[in-house]
Amino acid sequence: MKIIKGGATAAKGFEAAAAEAGIKYKDRSDMALIYSKKPCKTAGTFTTNVVKAAPVIWDREIVRSKEKVHAVVVNSGIANACTGKEGLDYCRQTAKAAGRALGIDGKNVLVGSTGVIGMQLPMDKVKAGIIQLAAKKKAGIEAGHEAAKAIMTTDTKAKEVAVSFEVNGKTVTVGGMAKGSGMIHPNMCTMLSFVTTDAVITKKALQKAVSSDVKDTYNMISVDGDTSTNDTLLVLANGAAENDKIQEDTKAFDLFAEALRYVNESLAKMMAGDGEGATALFEVKVVGAPTKKEAAVLAKSIVCSNLTKTAIAGHDANWGRILCAMGYAGVPFNPEKVDLFFESKAGSLQIIKNGVAVDYSEEKATEILSQEAVTAIADLHAGKKRATAWGCDLTHGYIDINADYRS
Repeated sequence: MKIIKGGATAAKGFEAAAAEAGIKYKDRSDMALIYSKKPCKTAGTFTTNVVKAAPVIWDREIVRSKEKVHAVVVNSGIANACTGKEGLDYCRQTAKAAGRALGIDGKNVLVGSTGVIGMQLPMDKVKAGIIQLAAKKKAGIEAGHEAAKAIMTTDTKAKEVAVSFEVNGKTVTVGGMAKGSGMIHPNMCTMLSFVTTDAVITKKALQKAVSSDVKDTYNMISVDGDTSTNDTLLVLANGAAENDKIQEDTKAFDLFAEALRYVNESLAKMMAGDGEGATALFEVKVVGAPTKKEAAVLAKSIVCSNLTKTAIAGHDANWGRILCAMGYAGVPFNPEKVDLFFESKAGSLQIIKNGVAVDYSEEKATEILSQEAVTAIADLHAGKKRATAWGCDLTHGYIDINADYRS
């Protein structure tokens, strides 16, 4: 597998565009398009929140059908959530308008929205934005980058990644873009991720790869513990690589799954590290567990602990908060066997051994915890399974952003 430049347009046959529709933001692009002339097989996962945004309902129906897809239209600023039948009709209108502009059927268009909940979309602006998108769409890394910027809300940076690998002499590419900064606590947040590939792959194999991967990537991140109404991961495969068709349970499938894992994990970590008000990516590894499930529950409990997150913000090695978060996770373990380490590019330091503090340097601990990416490693010494979760520190900036988000 080779890491390459680009994002959603890295794979053959995909084009993208961004437009300034003025839906909510007046000084930046706020609509994006991903397009493939060749029809795409699709797979996806969606929010588990009982309150589902209209685009989630629209996309889920298409992904579960046998329909091929040519395009995804996304807006930022307004989430089109809690908008009733009118909101769902706006999805239909968006898809139909995109179909007219692109010369395809509206049922072959997926939609996405992110932003404020409860507001109706200004459809005159959305439809005008679609005209812009259709006229501006093009291939190339820059077009993909502009699309990635257009779906941002409180994100501070665009999130993109791409990789390639070989299948029987043919180069296959997987790339994607995502947005997410707050309301991030996926159980498949506000998290949108769009992954494209030129692989020739069966729809069943594509969905299997997506469904098995999401539990170890997007579902292992948390910024604030809020599972959004709009969480969506869509994967489009247009077959432009012309490789031998990838089937389930083959070597080629394993290669594809590895590439998809890299793309999804990278995008997930970008979202976690770009949490609202965050200054650091906080990674938690739980090792030496009896089962992977138990390791995952413990890792997620630590990364979601507000007290731990504020300690990371203060560069304070307050390890008692980590043990506390493990203790209420609902997983049995022996605290008197736990070893804990902090790591970053500034070094590695053991903090506790067998559940009690060792004689460590507070100054060195502060140096390690002052980096832009920090890792805590908890070893249970109770098995061979492990899991990793990602989050961020919790600062005053989170309150500043969300206290007046609607304004």
